[in-house]
Amino acid sequence: QVQLVESGGGLVQAGGSLRLSCAASGLPFSRYTMGWFRQAPGNEREFVSAIGWSTGNTNAADSVKGRFTVSRDNAKTTVYLQMNSLKPEDTAVYYCAAGLTGSSWYVPAKYAYWGQGTQVTVSS
Repeated sequence: QVQLVESGGGLVQAGGSLRLSCAASGLPFSRYTMGWFRQAPGNEREFVSAIGWSTGNTNAADSVKGRFTVSRDNAKTTVYLQMNSLKPEDTAVYYCAAGLTGSSWYVPAKYAYWGQGTQVTVSS
């Protein structure tokens, strides 16, 4: 049984930082692209960032480039999202996901497995 468990969310002031973690089990972790998505109330789920099986291969939405950094530790089967310079508009539930996406990093339907989400709230 595949499980993805996010942690690290919380309440932070604008300009602050948070580090999200997603611990995976039950799948050949190193073979999967790991993605981060977020969903704010009333909005569709949107792509944030992703990292391929090779740790040098990453991608990020324009809205978070230069502020968020994705990384993975295949030995710990964990993916991370370091979020710096947070803004109120970053407030959302953040989900990690695992998939064999090919070049379609940003497409939610390409991810077979999802975590339960962790809330990030940025106050102004």
